[in-house]
Amino acid sequence: MELHQLRCFVAAAEELHFGKAAQRLQMLPSALGRHIKLLEDDLATPLFARTTRAVSLTEHGTTLLRDARAILARVEAIEANFRTRSRARPARRLRLGAIDSAAAGLLPPLLHGFRSEHPEIAVQLLEEKTIRLLPKLLSGALDLAFVRPPERADKRLEFRPLLMETAVVALPERHALAKRSSISLHELADQPMIVPDRRSRPHSHDLTMKLYEEAGLAPRVVQVADEKQTIVNLVAARLGVAIVPRWTSRLAIAGVRFVPLKLKRGSSIGRLPLAAVWLRGSGDPVRDAILAVLDARLKSYARGA
Repeated sequence: MELHQLRCFVAAAEELHFGKAAQRLQMLPSALGRHIKLLEDDLATPLFARTTRAVSLTEHGTTLLRDARAILARVEAIEANFRTRSRARPARRLRLGAIDSAAAGLLPPLLHGFRSEHPEIAVQLLEEKTIRLLPKLLSGALDLAFVRPPERADKRLEFRPLLMETAVVALPERHALAKRSSISLHELADQPMIVPDRRSRPHSHDLTMKLYEEAGLAPRVVQVADEKQTIVNLVAARLGVAIVPRWTSRLAIAGVRFVPLKLKRGSSIGRLPLAAVWLRGSGDPVRDAILAVLDARLKSYARGA
């Protein structure tokens, strides 16, 4: 006995006309008749008395009608309850922002670990600069972001330092220094430099300038660009070299070689901070879930930076 058979039976019992019952259920009369015949076979009793002029219920049919109505009413109540609960509980999601190098280096392993533990949570990603991600956190458009912490932090935001990303030198693959295992600042003294725009990327811009200043040198800047992808493409076009965060090397651009930068011993310069940031005082179990995964695996992520 199936629910669909019971629905067919109730419609026919209430209409006492197979054609009208089939129309009510939006099915063919022949199909309705087959379902009722199967139900009668399952119960081993006739449910309808049929004549050429009329259809009526048998004694067993009258008993089943009462029970079938109760069964279907209970099923419909259960279905309605679950539909209401589903509408009342929105799908769990995490709106995540990240700067480009974090999107290339940190997010792939982090999201792999997060989804293995929380496959029911949908993640929406936005890759942008720090100066554009922070306002989105304040407006509620993002739940969490991975950024370069600004010099003056907004007190409405909570920053958690994560790691320091090392710097590498991006060179054209046929450059004389491209096959070196590492490069010092003095070897870059006369090289044409491509640097980020300070207004949009203060950390990356200042990194280059401070490294040269510490070495007692002045960079020969030939081009200022906004996007990391653009900077690396300019390097591929042999317009200059650039000092970039290590995770930038994961951008798949042909014609570029990334070589570690040899830093002055004891120097604190040459690393870029990465922090997680969210709206201070906000409670969010989904955000806390990914932060828990991050805390558990941060040491392994930091080794790749």
